[in-house]
Amino acid sequence: MSDTTIDRATYAELQDTAGADFVKELVQTFLEEAPPLLKAMRDALATGDADAFRRAAHSLKSNSLTFGALALGAMAREQELGGFEAARRPGALAALEAEYGRAAEALEELSRG
Repeated sequence: MSDTTIDRATYAELQDTAGADFVKELVQTFLEEAPPLLKAMRDALATGDADAFRRAAHSLKSNSLTFGALALGAMAREQELGGFEAARRPGALAALEAEYGRAAEALEELSRG
């Protein structure tokens, strides 16, 4: 796992604050909720619903940063603030989805740890 995918200090602080078992539950919830958020972003882009797009990007950003998925959070923030213009950049949403995949794998590994 790349150390840049998940900021270990942020993840460790969350475990210290909330407890390792609860963090495992939070990770599972994130892994269940993030793919529908990504789909909501694509659907909102397709239908022209800017508010739904920004809400989904905001949720993905906030949830990512909670776990220390800093790159994913930054990418989601760029989408949230940039809206459709940012989303229509070639490969922007595909890159976001790829980073989610890396973060998900890293979080699964950390939560097993």
